Formats: sequence, structure tokens, C-alpha cells
Amino acid sequence: MRPVHGWRPATIVGTARETASANSIRLAVADWAGHVAGQHIDVRLTADDGYQATRSFSLSSAPGEAPQITVERLDDGEVSPYLVDIATDGDALEVRGPVGGYFVWQPGDDAPLLLVAGGSGIAPMRAIWRAARPHGTPVRLVYSARTADRVIFADELRSPDGPETTVHLTRERAAGFEYGRLRADQLSALLSSGGVREPRLLVYVCGPTAFVEDAARELTDAGLDADLLRTERFGVGGPK
Repeated sequence: MRPVHGWRPATIVGTARETASANSIRLAVADWAGHVAGQHIDVRLTADDGYQATRSFSLSSAPGEAPQITVERLDDGEVSPYLVDIATDGDALEVRGPVGGYFVWQPGDDAPLLLVAGGSGIAPMRAIWRAARPHGTPVRLVYSARTADRVIFADELRSPDGPETTVHLTRERAAGFEYGRLRADQLSALLSSGGVREPRLLVYVCGPTAFVEDAARELTDAGLDADLLRTERFGVGGPK
């Protein structure tokens, strides 16, 4: 599938509040030809005075679904506060993409998946597990959030149709959740099934830069082949 280059008009056609600080936004995009799970799009907003701000956001919708982004508010951000707190159906913006060919999943590889997400890094993971589910691909998700009320897609994660999920909370203790940051021994254990190392496990890690770098290092130190690891970091010029 070839990406469409250049900016195209888009309209917000649906929003869903995920947490107090995160919002999912469904878009109708001109000439949208579809996307691959794990890709992202650039979003551009234009103010009345002509000022423009652009940010990249991972697509949280699976291929075949309407393009959707899931945005967590950054209090000092130029784009995310509008998308989380103000945007409504019918609002116009511009998008470019879809973009990305590395942090993606496509049918054809039956390797089991391990998804490791921090914060809003769960957005592309949702696209991946929803894409993989119809193909019978085993998917396990490990998700790190600050508090229980910051868990994005909480209802879907509790659903029988969701992936096998473990959620770690780093700022509070709550029933049904693990407490504390992901440790090296916990990540190492995730590379095995029933005590036996899974040689074909494909691992995706997405989240803030420090989270991704720590997890990637600990996974490779535990013996994961670097060729089986895909990472996506938050940062300037990358998905938010």
C-alpha cells in the first residue's frame, strides 16, 4: 500500500473520551486508501490568524477501520489540548500519511506477539492487536500507566475480545493491577511460555523515550534477538 504524500483535508466524525486526559478521534480523510497497523499520520491545525502547528500521532484503528488517533493531553502542547478538550464532530483539519514501514504488523507472519506499551504508547498497539486477532495470532500486552484512571482503552482491555493483558501502575496500588515499573526479570519472563523460551516471538515496544530505551535494553539483555524487536519512541518529529 503506497502512502499518499502531501496534506489532505480531514473532518472529525467521532470522538470518544478514553480518560480525563486522553481522547480518541475518528476521521474522514479525503482520498484515504487505508493503512497498515502501527503506522502514524501527521496532523496540522491552522489558527484563524494563519498560524499552523503540526504533530504526529499513531493510528489506533486497525486496517479496514476508519482512521482514528488517540491523543493524550500535554499541558504545554500546541495541538493535543485542542484535540483532547475542544475538538468535536465536524471540525476540519489536515493530515499527511499514513507514514511508517518499520513499526508495523501485517498478516502473513504467524509468530506470537508481545506488545509492551507505556502511557499513550498503547495507541498503535490497539491497531496491531485488532489487526492480528482475526488471524488467530497470539497477542500478549503489557501496559504501564501512572494510575488506574490513566489506563487508555480500559473497557476494551477488560473485554474477552481484548489481548491477554497485564497492567502495571507506577504511581498507585489498586486491585487488579501490578504495582511498580516493569523490572528486567519481569520482561525476561515475558519472552517465555510455560517456562520455555519462544524463539519466534515478535516484540513491539512503544512509549516515552526513556521507557522504550530501558525496555529494549532489558529485553535484548535477556536474550531477545534484536531482529525481532520493533520500537517507537515519543519525541520531536515522531508519533505522540
